[in-house]
Amino acid sequence: MHIEDAIRSRRAVKVYDPDFRLSREEKDELLQLALLAPTAFNLQHVRFVEVSDPALREQIREQAWGQAQVTDAAMLVVVCAQLDSWEKNAGRVWQGAPQEVQDYMAGAIDAYYRDKPQVQRDETMRSCGLKAQTLMLAARGKGLDSCPMDGFDFDAVARLINLPDNHLIGLMVAVGKRAVEPKPRVGKLPFDELVIRDRF
Repeated sequence: MHIEDAIRSRRAVKVYDPDFRLSREEKDELLQLALLAPTAFNLQHVRFVEVSDPALREQIREQAWGQAQVTDAAMLVVVCAQLDSWEKNAGRVWQGAPQEVQDYMAGAIDAYYRDKPQVQRDETMRSCGLKAQTLMLAARGKGLDSCPMDGFDFDAVARLINLPDNHLIGLMVAVGKRAVEPKPRVGKLPFDELVIRDRF
């Protein structure tokens, strides 16, 4: 599917064919594509928890107000991020670059993040969004559908997936084959209201 077609036809699909399955290889291919999305300073702080265990998916569904896509979609991904990746992985993610680049980036990363918890959180959330959108477009490009989700108890889901203390959850993404056609788009605000030229 052409990228423009994928963008135009992507919808937040809620109802999935529960009999449709994706193989481990097909899931991994989608995740590999999503991992190509950018992250700040190349920190690669996003972590995908791909939930395949049916019992765990049922538990997560209970914490997501019973939303059927949690269990019925072929794939469920909890998109998380490591808050302190800037401190722990800065050296690793620039290995292979010239030494002067490594030295510069180490200093720039430290100056940008140290003692700035809001910046640390904001950057992880931005990166989660970029990765999630890339996952959804990769799925659509293969004729699949998806649904970004924040309608769940974040703390409860964190406990269910054993989320480490230095991580947070950005959102979840369900991926699968739609069982019903999505309703027409409604309430779209005018282009000229949403796009500002130069300044408000």
